[in-house]
Amino acid sequence: MYNVDTRKILVVDDEPDLIDLVSYNLKKEGFEVSSASDGEEALRKIRSENFDLIVLDLMLPGIQGFELCRILRNDPKTGHLPIIMLTAKTEDVDRILGLEIGADDYIAKPFNPRELAARVKAVLRRTGESSIKKPAVENVTRIGDLVINKETYEVLKGGAPLSLSATEFRLLVHLVENRGKVFSRNQLLDAVWKDEAYVEPRTVDVHIRRLRTQIEDEPSNPAYIKTKRGIGYYVDADI
Repeated sequence: MYNVDTRKILVVDDEPDLIDLVSYNLKKEGFEVSSASDGEEALRKIRSENFDLIVLDLMLPGIQGFELCRILRNDPKTGHLPIIMLTAKTEDVDRILGLEIGADDYIAKPFNPRELAARVKAVLRRTGESSIKKPAVENVTRIGDLVINKETYEVLKGGAPLSLSATEFRLLVHLVENRGKVFSRNQLLDAVWKDEAYVEPRTVDVHIRRLRTQIEDEPSNPAYIKTKRGIGYYVDADI
């Protein structure tokens, strides 16, 4: 049994049998589970209830999974809500697109329900660690025109809020708090994704690209998150 105060999960899929399977296995792990069979119903529920994580199918009637993910990420109220994409598509381009839009993880059908439960726990664990409060003096970091608030889980650029996923927020905080140090993909996986066994090193590249599109004036010529060719990523110590 997953030892947490009851976390609420929304499962969004148009296959009733799959919803039943996923719901049954997540409830066995101690989660409270709700469901929606299309994008519109999911959006209504997300805006009227509080969820800790969304399991989101890619192919949905009406608002499809990619679009729903984009809507949630662009809304400051739901921008940090963890999302695991669930889809029958296994092509790399779909997986990468899902991550670039802001999904925290991606699992292809058919899947082992125990693996999905493990991924849900892993995403909740790392996003929960990101939101643990620290003494007020450590909560706000200013770098260039960015303000990073670890208490409210917000990032402002030039005073305007950004819509970062929980994983992107954790990745940015780690790089900023270790300015001047170059991290390989594997080191970032260890620091940000921790002991999650399902994440590939190139996932780091996808999240870095998405971060750059939000925090950089010129993502192709980044001022914040830079690349050390052949080694990894870093934030300059002089910023």
